[in-house]
Amino acid sequence: MDDVDVTLGLEGSSDLAATISRSARAVDRFGLDVGATLAWVRSVGADVASAPHAAGWESLAATAAVDVAGARMLEPHVDALQILEQAARVDAVSAEAAAGPDATWGVFAAEGKDVSVRAREREGRWILSGTKPWCSLATHLSHALVTAWTAPDERRLFAVDLRSPGVHPHAGPWVSRGLAQVVSAPVDFDDAVATPIGDDGWYLRRPGFAWGGIGVAAVWWGASLPVVGALARAAAREGADQLAAAYAGEADAASWAARAVLADAAGRAARGIDAPAVLAHRVRATVAETAERIASLAEQALGPGPLTTDEPFARRIADLRIYLRQHHGRRDLAGLGRKVSSS
Repeated sequence: MDDVDVTLGLEGSSDLAATISRSARAVDRFGLDVGATLAWVRSVGADVASAPHAAGWESLAATAAVDVAGARMLEPHVDALQILEQAARVDAVSAEAAAGPDATWGVFAAEGKDVSVRAREREGRWILSGTKPWCSLATHLSHALVTAWTAPDERRLFAVDLRSPGVHPHAGPWVSRGLAQVVSAPVDFDDAVATPIGDDGWYLRRPGFAWGGIGVAAVWWGASLPVVGALARAAAREGADQLAAAYAGEADAASWAARAVLADAAGRAARGIDAPAVLAHRVRATVAETAERIASLAEQALGPGPLTTDEPFARRIADLRIYLRQHHGRRDLAGLGRKVSSS
């Protein structure tokens, strides 16, 4: 895919995104070779995690423009580093949670039907037991932040060394055609030692939870940008008709709207607005719909050819569609509706 513009157009924006893009492109089989990509994630993660919102989101988008799976590996690592830094600022994390610069992090916070992880204190240590679903790359990562139930209606965040006794990641099932190399399978915890991060409920209450959610939306947007470029190139071909131009124009307008929403969110985050959760819901809903629409436009405008003969393009569309399932459609819109109707 060609270089794309991932800047949000804000004053003072850094060149971090361009640096991230160049370094990602220099990795052989970036996004496909999990080990090599995670080594890259370790090398750039701290820079992205410490960047202002705009520069950080631009960097995530730039990574997704290079390869969606690569961004899928970077985003949770950055999220975990930011969570740990936020916890340190409020004295909500102990030194035991530090894993060093060679660590690769995941964030395992999903809940599933008939499975859960419970946390209990035993002899001065916290112990996790149970099964956590949707643990991406658990067989490859060194550490993870894991949510666990401490009471029937309370969850707490814990740092876990995934290579320690009592941690048993599954290799599957994972039959997805999108993000095929980013296996998201259960992990069994059998009295695994864990370090608490914050008090009960802190993980969800902190403003950083919303900013992390917008970071995912930035990845969706960045992943869709090369698709917009493909539609523009199709419209520029000799003999292209007015319909090809209309497809390209609709995709460009949709992408520009998503860019404007992310830029506005970055500005609001920098100013410290009062309702980050509402902002995150709005941004994610807008960008998810935009990325879905762009993928559909490409399928309609370009036909089956690229999906069956252009491996990078076909993989990008499949990866993007799976990644977008992190947005729960009408359920997330209902959550937004409840928030704005009660304010």
